[in-house]
Amino acid sequence: MNEVFPQGHAWLDGKFVELSKAKIPILDWGFLRSDATYDVVHVWKGRFFRLDLHIERFYKSTQKLRMPCQMSKDELKKILAGCVKKAGLENAYVEMIQTRGVSPNFVRDPRQATPRIMAFAVPFGWILKQEDFEKGLNVLLTDINRIPPSSVDPTIKNYHWMDLVTGMLNAYEKGNDTAILVDENNNITEGPGFNLFCVDEKGVFTPDHGVLEGITRQTVFDLAKELNIPISKKPISIEQLKSAKELFATSTAGGVMPITKVSGNKINLGAVGNITRQIHKLYWEKHSTKDWSESVDNILN
Repeated sequence: MNEVFPQGHAWLDGKFVELSKAKIPILDWGFLRSDATYDVVHVWKGRFFRLDLHIERFYKSTQKLRMPCQMSKDELKKILAGCVKKAGLENAYVEMIQTRGVSPNFVRDPRQATPRIMAFAVPFGWILKQEDFEKGLNVLLTDINRIPPSSVDPTIKNYHWMDLVTGMLNAYEKGNDTAILVDENNNITEGPGFNLFCVDEKGVFTPDHGVLEGITRQTVFDLAKELNIPISKKPISIEQLKSAKELFATSTAGGVMPITKVSGNKINLGAVGNITRQIHKLYWEKHSTKDWSESVDNILN
């Protein structure tokens, strides 16, 4: 058994390969400059969840980076489904990537590089495991500033993660599960791979500035509307975070996840809140509906 690579399969350079054999050139701008975009979708019980929304965001990201994806969306869908099928996974974390590629003779002009598309599927990974739902996440509120949108557009899913990784390391050193970062105005932004939602007596709200517009984040808006729960986007101060009745995080890697502690202080007496439970329950119910999900086999046939 390979102790480095998990069960999985990849696609690049026009063919499917074992995960351990999927490699990119050392001169690829994606590796050297983090000049790339990606998106992550998950498969649950053999069905992709909101795949079209993830693919649409991926294509928009490549356009914003001025390297529009040249592959058709149907072809990309088949590649993603093929990675899952060849990996033999029922529940999977599936990533699509486009790098700037390699420029001839390593010239410094990114316009001369040829973009490279790749994808892989590995077993589904959790930020918060299902069995730990009642315990919830214990997050560290850091004083680290998220990279501002004036520098890097956060709506383009990217690998500029040093601020997030630093937050993670700080959190782990203090015994926390993960971290939350702030913006230049000391308002709440997001964490490593997840958006944040607060709940108060007026409803649910999430930061409106400086964050990735997550697909699971949008899914919560759709679910809240169905549940007749007021929801909005607005700045969130540190005081509002600490005084919230409920907090939860959203991510492809775990869905709707309660936050029960922030920097050692309990939220909602350290218990999962009712609104969080309602949204979480409906989120997973939607995974089996045809208008929210699509089977891997249906894509391949």
